[in-house]
Amino acid sequence: MKALRQLGFLKLNLRPDGAAPDEEHRVLALFRNRAELKKAYAGLQEETYRLKDLVKQQEAATARVQEMLNALEERLGVNETAYSALVFYQLRKLWQCGRELLTRFVADLARQQDERERRHHLALHNRRLFARRESCESELRTAQSLSEAAAAQLVALEGQRAALTRFWHYFKRRALERRIHAAQAAAAAAADTLAQAQAALEALNQEHEPDFPGLSLHARRAINIAAIACAEVLCERVLTLKGPLLGLARDAVARRAPADEYGPPKECVLLMGQIRRAQQLLERRDDLAGAIRGRVARLQQTARYRGANDTAPLAESAAASEADALGSAPQGSAARVPNVLAEDTWDLFRVLLR
Repeated sequence: MKALRQLGFLKLNLRPDGAAPDEEHRVLALFRNRAELKKAYAGLQEETYRLKDLVKQQEAATARVQEMLNALEERLGVNETAYSALVFYQLRKLWQCGRELLTRFVADLARQQDERERRHHLALHNRRLFARRESCESELRTAQSLSEAAAAQLVALEGQRAALTRFWHYFKRRALERRIHAAQAAAAAAADTLAQAQAALEALNQEHEPDFPGLSLHARRAINIAAIACAEVLCERVLTLKGPLLGLARDAVARRAPADEYGPPKECVLLMGQIRRAQQLLERRDDLAGAIRGRVARLQQTARYRGANDTAPLAESAAASEADALGSAPQGSAARVPNVLAEDTWDLFRVLLR
């Protein structure tokens, strides 16, 4: 009995070979489903953590905006600080006005140049396609004539062979057989050439118009030069007014909150009047094209590029010339048009084409 217990680890497999029990299949399916559920649960946890982080970031951003609004309400509630806040936001609006004008100017130039280059691209493609079609049709006509001539030659030789029915025509028939074999080979070659010419013409007719690659490098450089010239013209218009409006607008854009640096309310009111006149000068359309055209001619001569594929010129090569000094500047000193590319005036780098 004890010996039998020691042999109890032996198990006999009385099931037929290859027949797995249903219980084992169910256990395997349960383990597989459990692994998939754990994987899905881990993915959902990661997504939950990510969404919680986004909610925290949004709450922090909302809190910062609320603090800014509360600070602005406090400033607007006091006369001494309200006027400074108005000047601050009007200066930012002045800068934004110049940037929007530049953006529309570049967008219009890019749209016009895109239409021209698309038409040129399509015309060039049509000319090339016409030349290729003429060549294919010429080859097809030549192949058709050669195939017809070879077929006619073969028919004529076969007709001659059919007429030689007498026994004394044996040697003539043998000579004709050799000529017929050669004519058959020539006809088959001509037929293959004709089929290839037809396939080439069909493939040409099924070709699609190639995609437009976009504005050329020369066009993008020309548009960027015009944008720099336009930015200089806008700066020149603002510099004709009294006060450093351009520098004040640049400083206002660089800060997020207004500061008490624009003087008492009376000076703030005068400064807001200057800002309003500056916006009117920026939006004036008369003689804009002529002023830009003259500056474009100068920039095209002086512009230098760092690389062969760069579209924006080097900042030092786009500096304003000595003739851009304004004698009508305040305090009798001549104001110079700044290097709009080096100083990123009107957020010029965001506007230029890449």
